[in-house]
Amino acid sequence: MTSLGAIILCGGGSRRMGRDKAALEWGGRRAVDLVADLARAVSAEALVTAGADLGLPWVADDVAGAGPVGGVLAGARALRTARLLVLAVDAPTIRPGDLAPLLSNGGCYEGLPAPMVLEAAALPPDAEAGWPLRRLVERTGLEVLPVPDGALLRLRGANTPEERDWLLGSK
Repeated sequence: MTSLGAIILCGGGSRRMGRDKAALEWGGRRAVDLVADLARAVSAEALVTAGADLGLPWVADDVAGAGPVGGVLAGARALRTARLLVLAVDAPTIRPGDLAPLLSNGGCYEGLPAPMVLEAAALPPDAEAGWPLRRLVERTGLEVLPVPDGALLRLRGANTPEERDWLLGSK
C-alpha cells in the first residue's frame, strides 16, 4: 500500500464553463495534466481521475451525475492508499505550497471542501455518492484550516470562462 494517492475529480458537467474543464488548455496544457503534475509534485505515488477517461488511470463515478463524493469513494477503492489527496480538475493553478498545510495536517480549507487530504480509513462506511463534499468533510472529522494568504482564487479554481481568463492573467 502506498502512502499518498491523488483523486482528480473530473465528473462534472461543466455547464457554467460551457466546455469540458478537464480538457481546457492552460498555457498550452490540459487542466487535467497540470493537476496530475501537481499531485506528483507533492509526492502522490498513485493517481486516478474520477468520472472521465482522460488518458490517465481513471475510475467511473459511483453514480454518474450524483456529485463528487461518488468520485472520492470510487477513487479511494481504486487507489487503496493510506492517505488521499482530493483535487478538483477546475483548479489547475494550485501550487504545491498551497497544499503544504493540508499535507502536513490533513483537512481542507475554510469554505473550500476541495482540495482536501484525508486518511482513507476515515471515510464513513455509510458515505453515499450523492452527499455534498461538505458532509464528507464533517463526517470524516477533517480539520478546516484557514486559507493561505493570496491562495483563495487559485484554490477555488475556475467554473466560468471569466474566472479562467482572470486566473490565466494572474499567473
